[in-house]
This record gives sequence, structure tokens and C-alpha cells, in this order.
Amino acid sequence: MNFGARLKQIRTDKNLTQPQFAELIGIEQSYLSKLENDKSQPSAEMFGSIIKALGMAPEVFLADLDQETQASLRHIPQVSQFREGVTIRRVHHARRYVFGAAAAAALGFAMMLAANDGIFFPNNQYKYVSKGVIAPGESETIFEQYRRIQEMRMMAKIITIEEMARLQAEFEANRLRRMTVESWRDRGSVYFENVEGGRRMFELADKRYVHSEANRILQYLGALLAFCAPLILVVEWRLRAAARRITRTSDN
Repeated sequence: MNFGARLKQIRTDKNLTQPQFAELIGIEQSYLSKLENDKSQPSAEMFGSIIKALGMAPEVFLADLDQETQASLRHIPQVSQFREGVTIRRVHHARRYVFGAAAAAALGFAMMLAANDGIFFPNNQYKYVSKGVIAPGESETIFEQYRRIQEMRMMAKIITIEEMARLQAEFEANRLRRMTVESWRDRGSVYFENVEGGRRMFELADKRYVHSEANRILQYLGALLAFCAPLILVVEWRLRAAARRITRTSDN
């Protein structure tokens, strides 16, 4: 919007005729007509008088003016200050974009590293095996040592070979109750759990890398942030460059 159109818009909003508006501002109707038709431009003093008579802040009046009109009025201090303020705000806005994009990129890379290293969600799956329930008072190695104990008893002629075989068969039939547990948490090479009749000893049998669904999602989100951050910077830079070209064209 040019200066004349803006002045006419204000007059129309106030439901005033040109003579009434000219009287309100304190200028001749003929001069107001020239201003509204862009046949004349106000001086710095006249612009100040118009703004004062309207009881309007300069930035409110100037906000709707196009770049070309603002450039043609740059001899007016209030207009120059307004344009400088717009430029400063654009710079601050650009800085926010830069810092925001940098933060988004850093966060994206951090999310990808966290997903890869399993910081928030584990990537390693552990398999633990328990051979059976260890009764109170029994050794933790009862399932490995039972056969050896019976062999020693046989060698000491406490039991016969037939009794040894029978005891071993009964032990395996009644006591061997294998249980397998898969866990995302590392519980060490051995851990114990209290159960009915005693406790179970779980030994680490296998450890394998499994990229969890949560880490895949985290990695995708991180890649998206890391990719979009520089894209936002490029788009914002191109918009600012276009705005600068428009401003230079208007100033010329």
C-alpha cells in the first residue's frame, strides 16, 4: 500500500470527508487531495504533524506501507528508524533460525548416537539359562557336581554302580528343570532368583545385538532433525536474500 492509499484508508475508517479530514490534520484540502493521490509527498515536519493529529504511532501508520513507499519516504526520520527496526528484527529472527537449526542438528545427531549406542533403549539381548532349583543348603554347583559326587561314593564302595546310575537318573528326572530367560538388561554373568523350594541360578548363555524398535524410531527421528536443520537454514537464507534484493530495488 502506498502513502496516499494508507491516508485515504484512515480517513474512510473514520467516516470523514476530505474537508473534515484535512481540518482534523490541520492542512488544506487541496494538499490532502495531492497526498491521497500520491501527487505529493509529505516533508518530515508534515509527516510528524499528520501522525500527531491522528494520535497514531508512526510504526502503526508505516506497517501497511510497501517497501517501495517506505524507501521513497526515507528522508523522514521516523520512517528511517522504522526501517532500521525492521532490519534489526529480521537479523534477530535470522539468528533464532540459525541457533534453532544448529540445536536441532545437534539434537538429531545426539539422538542417532544414543540409538546406536543403546543409551536410552538397550540394543543387546541377553539369554540366561537355569538348570533347576537349588535346595537350601545345597552347593551352587550341585547340577554340575552331582554325578561326580556319586562316582566318588561308588569308588569308595558306599554305593554300587547300579545304585549310582539309578540315583543319577532320578536326579535328572526330578531336579533338572531347565528355564531360559531373555532380557534386555545385563544382569551379569550369573544372577539368582528365589523360587518355591529354594533358588535358581541363571547363567549367561548368549548375548546378541538386536536393534530395538524404540532405537529405530529414535534413529529415524534424529536423522529427520539432522536433515531438516540445514534445509531450514537454506530456505531462511534464500528468503532473506530475496528480501534484501527487494529492499535494494526499492531504495534505487
